[in-house]
Amino acid sequence: MERHALRDDQFARIEYLLPGRPGTVGRNSDLGNRLFVDAVIWKFRVGTPWRDLPEHFGGWCNTHKRFSRWAASGVWENLFRALADDPDNEYASIDATIVRAHQHSAGAIKKGASIKPSGDRAAGSRRKST
Repeated sequence: MERHALRDDQFARIEYLLPGRPGTVGRNSDLGNRLFVDAVIWKFRVGTPWRDLPEHFGGWCNTHKRFSRWAASGVWENLFRALADDPDNEYASIDATIVRAHQHSAGAIKKGASIKPSGDRAAGSRRKST
């Protein structure tokens, strides 16, 4: 199995949510949904442009068009909603290597800024004589 491909059990969990399968309206490509989903996963995990999609996934232009059609029709959104309810979502882990915050978002004091009490604190405190 390739590193960026879905395992059989993972694809089986999402297969019923994808259009173009037997018994539904729509047409499946000659290569199938499995290879297409693997191509989309590869593209976003590697972070390359669509034009750099390996040839074994099929034509990059057709893959991009199909991805865009699925996005416009809400296929990806429905898929993500279904997976969000899945208790076994090891694929959705987030750690500090992904999430970054600027120091000021954590409350760091900016250079030259003075700390002023909030309006509630100032109203409740006694006035100091000068």
